Amino acid sequence: SQYECFTPIILMVRRLTVTTILLILASETALCQQFLIPYQAVSDCGVERFFDIGSLSCVACGSNQRASETGSAMSSITKSDNSNGFGCIRCPGIVTDEGTCHCPKGGILGESPAANMIEKFVKFSFRCERCQASFINTSLSCVCGQNNGIMTVYPRTFLCVSYGVCKQVAYPQVFSNLTACQALGNMCVMNMHSLSSVANDACGLFNSIFRSTAALGSTQDIAYWRANLPWLFYGDQPGLASRVLQTDPLTTGFSFKGSNKNIDIKLRAAVYNARGEFLRWDKIGGGYLQLCPDTATRQQAAFYFGTAYQEKLLRVYPEPLFYDVFVDVGGGEDTRLLPLPTLILNQQYNGRFINQGESMKNWYLSRRVFLVDTLSGREKTLSATPKVIRVASSITIRPLVPATQKGQVFTPLMSVSYSDVLITDTNTQTVPVSFAVEYEMDQHETRLKTDTALGVMGGVAVLHSLLKTVSWKRRTLSPNIDMETMLRFLLFYAGDLANVFFIITVGTGLYWLIFYKAQQFVSVLLPLPAQEEQFVTYIGCAFAFKAIQFLHKLIQQLSIDVFFIDWERPRSKATASEPKRDPSPVSIWRTYFVANEWNEIQTIRKISPTFQIMAVLFLLEVVGFSSLALRDPWSTLKRSPEAYTPPYSLTLRYGLAATLWLCVGLLQVIFFTVFHERFVEDKIRQFVDLCSISNVSVLLLSHRCFGYYIHGRSVHGHSDTNMEEMNSNLKREAESLCGQRGLLPNTDTQTFQVSINNHLRAQYDRIREPLSRRNGPSRLVDASSANPFEQSTRAYNTLNRFLGSIIDHANRDIDYIVKDKLLFERVIGMEFLEPGEKSIFYNDEAHSFSDVLFYGNEATLLIFDTLFFCVVDLGAQSFVLAAVLTYIQQMVFRLIRNSFGRRNLASKTLVDQRFLI
Repeated sequence: SQYECFTPIILMVRRLTVTTILLILASETALCQQFLIPYQAVSDCGVERFFDIGSLSCVACGSNQRASETGSAMSSITKSDNSNGFGCIRCPGIVTDEGTCHCPKGGILGESPAANMIEKFVKFSFRCERCQASFINTSLSCVCGQNNGIMTVYPRTFLCVSYGVCKQVAYPQVFSNLTACQALGNMCVMNMHSLSSVANDACGLFNSIFRSTAALGSTQDIAYWRANLPWLFYGDQPGLASRVLQTDPLTTGFSFKGSNKNIDIKLRAAVYNARGEFLRWDKIGGGYLQLCPDTATRQQAAFYFGTAYQEKLLRVYPEPLFYDVFVDVGGGEDTRLLPLPTLILNQQYNGRFINQGESMKNWYLSRRVFLVDTLSGREKTLSATPKVIRVASSITIRPLVPATQKGQVFTPLMSVSYSDVLITDTNTQTVPVSFAVEYEMDQHETRLKTDTALGVMGGVAVLHSLLKTVSWKRRTLSPNIDMETMLRFLLFYAGDLANVFFIITVGTGLYWLIFYKAQQFVSVLLPLPAQEEQFVTYIGCAFAFKAIQFLHKLIQQLSIDVFFIDWERPRSKATASEPKRDPSPVSIWRTYFVANEWNEIQTIRKISPTFQIMAVLFLLEVVGFSSLALRDPWSTLKRSPEAYTPPYSLTLRYGLAATLWLCVGLLQVIFFTVFHERFVEDKIRQFVDLCSISNVSVLLLSHRCFGYYIHGRSVHGHSDTNMEEMNSNLKREAESLCGQRGLLPNTDTQTFQVSINNHLRAQYDRIREPLSRRNGPSRLVDASSANPFEQSTRAYNTLNRFLGSIIDHANRDIDYIVKDKLLFERVIGMEFLEPGEKSIFYNDEAHSFSDVLFYGNEATLLIFDTLFFCVVDLGAQSFVLAAVLTYIQQMVFRLIRNSFGRRNLASKTLVDQRFLI
């Protein structure tokens, strides 16, 4: 057909496409694979192999060669050896009885790269003075020339020699001095892996050798580990750090409980000295990598998985060692090691710090670290005291846990920050250092869920606040939306938003407390301290908004209208022997007694604040619940004094303290409500009984046209009598020989919510006007009027008769009806009907008049105390101090409520404050 000619082209395109896809997949796989190497010790190499420090593996010896006694070098059976024992050449000097080769003074073994001929003396006269001994066994007297730009004696001495010998790795047909390459790498590490466009420093020279030896291939199948060279850098591809750290989790699983319990973080390190000599393999544990002195038990806690470890101490500097750190991922007899990536925070590229940003995409990962550099700062000779030392002032190991819930972790990251310290006194000077292990998990999903819950509940809070505002306007009969309405809405919204923040923060803290401490396999990790900032901000918002709500309620309670309606009427007594006398005046003591009792119950609560504080403090400090807030997965309450104590988690500390406070408070509320008030004492109901016995009713107006009414009219008609008649009346009432106490006939309901109309409120304000003038500024008092006290007494009697006539339905213009509230009205806290010509009395068997007391606002007080206690504790990290300040806070606000409440009661009821004790 006409398309047959294109068939070969189509097939070729398909093959190219498939090949391209396979190459892309292969390259991606190579970039994302884990770099596992087999663990081989020097003792594993035997006689026929030697330990190659360049690849950290055993390499077969050549013909007529065998491993040396140390195992890390080769000895030639024919008495031919080079200076470091890592390759065999014919000795141009003297062969000792031990089989080693010695050069004459001033010479160093080397090879001619061009002709592959042995040179007896390799002198770097173009860079250095004559070396007085081999750089492997230096006598500390080899000094480089001043033209190399290095200012201290150690780099001047070794940089030129190490570079000159190490660069021979570019010629695979000869053996190179591996120790020189390690020494050159160590000098780059001491320079904090920093690179620049000028390649005359240690890292620049190392990089030039690395680029020129691409033909040698890689070691251990790791592209970044060149043969015969130390592995110092990962690649510089963008995003490589995230692929190395977050692609595949380790095969090792961690679990805190059960038969498969595994909490040990196994690390190994290949240790080198400053001259590049391989010293040993070390298991990292206890005090390894830690400059802070402490007991072995405490230091070993750093390598228990899940334990947030942190030590900050001072330590005198030791001698320098260099570490290639690996993670031991197990594998039975065939132990595998995973290189631990290192992030040097001080690393620079062309003078710019490249690893101090938050974006992992721009990081440059590296290998090999040192703890202390005491060589670079020496002047004149290597035996001199260093003027400046470089210290690993901060080492942090961060394992990242994926969301697999299988106890796996990604490749950990070790972050190192170095500091230069000027030496002033070598005998007493110490250096501040820190070592930490922080476990990290991607908290993005958790934050997203928290923010979503906050948004949804915040929207519900807006609707609830609008409902409260509408209810407030109905109870004040305010038709307009003005600034006061907007202010009320904001106050209501502050309280509702405080509850939203409180629910979210307590729920979050309790979630971490339960799931982190109870997990068997590692599935969740605590947020890091930096990640807890948003959580602490939420707690601060909850406390601030709850404080606004609390103060708003406190001001409302201190400004309510109170009036005691005395139903007692004067009685005259006449006998046959005595003429009829004028009625005796009604005693005021009953009203004083009721007012004093009302004053006493203003600050009672459904809990005992003192017991609350003592119980919570006992549970936290004595029982040991505070140990549950430590940043480790253990749920033990008692810790050994010798054991390491990790820092506290703010999330766990808040969740624990808030939960205990709420639990103790809830148990107290249940106890007082179910047992104490039923079988011991119920002061709210006792006050209602007292009103009935005293023949005094109470009208409370919390809003302009809404409040509460306690019907205290005695069923006996009077209460101002002697003890005998009083006891007789109580006995008749107990035997049901008289009427019931309720407002309506044949009912027991004595407490009501009242919704009054504007007409009643206007009359109430008009009658109370003299009382208001009496308690107002002196300039408002009419000096020409009658005695202010007489005016107040007249106003009191008038208001008493006026309110009594309304209750008795004796006022045709102002009347009321009694009805039950609908269930939905009780739920939302708003009345659907507005009072018209008649006011409305709603039956209220729940004694909701306690809403104008502390007693009816226990939820607000309990949450406010909880937040106050937690905020102080988070700031001071002391439960004892938080308990003391919370107790003081409670006493202060209780004193304010009593003092100003007593003043308001005296001004509204004409009861002298001296009777309110």
